[in-house]
Amino acid sequence: MMITHDDGAVVLPSAPKCKQLLALFLLNVNALVTADACVEELWHEAPPKSALSTLQTYVLQIRRSLRSVPSSSSAHAEPLITRNRGYLFTADPEDVDHLRFEHITAEARQAVRKGDDELASRRFIEALGLWRGPVAADVRPGPITAAHRVGLEEARLSALEQRIEADLRLGRHRALLDELDDLVVQYPEHENICAQYMIALSRSGQVDRALEVYRELRDRLVGKLGLEPSQALHELSVQLHNPDLAPYAQYRHSPGRATVDSG
Repeated sequence: MMITHDDGAVVLPSAPKCKQLLALFLLNVNALVTADACVEELWHEAPPKSALSTLQTYVLQIRRSLRSVPSSSSAHAEPLITRNRGYLFTADPEDVDHLRFEHITAEARQAVRKGDDELASRRFIEALGLWRGPVAADVRPGPITAAHRVGLEEARLSALEQRIEADLRLGRHRALLDELDDLVVQYPEHENICAQYMIALSRSGQVDRALEVYRELRDRLVGKLGLEPSQALHELSVQLHNPDLAPYAQYRHSPGRATVDSG
């Protein structure tokens, strides 16, 4: 987590609570964060009696950090504003990575709807390139920031899956194999990724390996969670066993579980 000024200088408070509070503001750019939300984030269920005054001290320290490096732009000379018993961190959405990510992925999904998978793939790649690692990895999160981190990671993974979907539709099966091989290691119980890997393998002439990937996933799901793979993923494996039953399934994104269409 960092703020980078026009000249490349990085602003990041050193005190852990200030970093935690700044992360909360940055994850809620251009939205009011109440003082109560700040207290909950910083101290959760055990705030000190001096919580509000201490919070004001942290806000002052953040403002000093922001002023420490001048910007050539005056549009947001004082980005952290006190308003209505809360705080508003203002910024141009184009200057905020997670807001740019949302905007670019929306463009990518629009391209998918229009049938332009080449453009969609490029836009998803552009959006995913904004990620430098886990969200606010250098901050000990409170409950609000932790929830934001989960949501953003889910959005990142969804964009990655949708980019792979577009590449599968473009026939880039062999080019995806190494990436998908790594992803099934990172997400060993993720059915969507498994389905994508199975399709890429089968269309690269590696049907036996695709079926092995299915069996490995099934063993993990049954062994760890006591669950069978979804019906859609099972049907995909049946189609690979018996290719005359239907053309190889076409993957359709469905977060968390594999959903496939034949056709």
